[in-house]
Amino acid sequence: MKRLLIYAAVAIVTIAAVSCDENFEVIEDSGMTAGTPSPVESITADSLPGQIVLHWEVPVDSNYYLLKINYYDYLAETEVYKVASVYEDSLLIDETRAKFGEYEFTFQTFNRNNEASAATTIKAKSGIAPATETITTTKIALTADQLSTNNQEPSEGPIANLLDGDIYSFFHTRWSSPQIPMPQYIQIDLNEPIDDFQFYFVNRAWSQVGAEIVEVQVSNDGETWETVQTISAGLPSAGYADYTSQIFRMDHTFTHFRYNVVQTYGSRNYFNMAEFSLYDVTIDTYDPEL
Repeated sequence: MKRLLIYAAVAIVTIAAVSCDENFEVIEDSGMTAGTPSPVESITADSLPGQIVLHWEVPVDSNYYLLKINYYDYLAETEVYKVASVYEDSLLIDETRAKFGEYEFTFQTFNRNNEASAATTIKAKSGIAPATETITTTKIALTADQLSTNNQEPSEGPIANLLDGDIYSFFHTRWSSPQIPMPQYIQIDLNEPIDDFQFYFVNRAWSQVGAEIVEVQVSNDGETWETVQTISAGLPSAGYADYTSQIFRMDHTFTHFRYNVVQTYGSRNYFNMAEFSLYDVTIDTYDPEL
């Protein structure tokens, strides 16, 4: 009798399990997977530098599960497929170029059974991809005979001290009598022509008298001078302070350089400095639209 009861119980459990599986399958089949999904609507595109942003309205459709977008990638030279979920209404397409003209995007929605809607297409243009620069600075190896000034102090501070790597030594224009008014300069005669450049200096560590206004000048004959820029703000006044100039972009080469001091802090008729360096700058430009 006990065995009969056990067999009966097992049979009931088995029937119940089969019944549950059948009910689950019926619910799943009658849910989101039934029916072809609606296509997305109101598709628009924005052009950004080197990018395209696609926008669309997600349909109110229980069968809509995901969106597939495909287009031809001109850079990779291949067809590309992107997938957006039901929760997304935009997609950023990166690495596009204005030079390729219009991109054609195909939109198609799918349900969970991978059944597709009708395809919708839109054409859009990319914004111009920005150019990038690689900047390399090289310190020019200078020697004392390449440096000169129009007002060397005879008792101390020879101009060669600007190149000795010692921040406690210094160059000094004439503070003893007879003094001459500004401008006073540091001149560098280059062995080879350069175009783009940058300079760096360190103020004297103590008894500092630095430039407040400077003309940055270049020449090809050492006689006729071109003022590239007048610096009238931002030069350091404190002892041992250093300064790195902007990069000066030239449209021609030159062989002579001047740091021409027009006015000093305190309006003195002399200035001093601990170290000075000139840099040759190479600028390599990559334009992705060429």
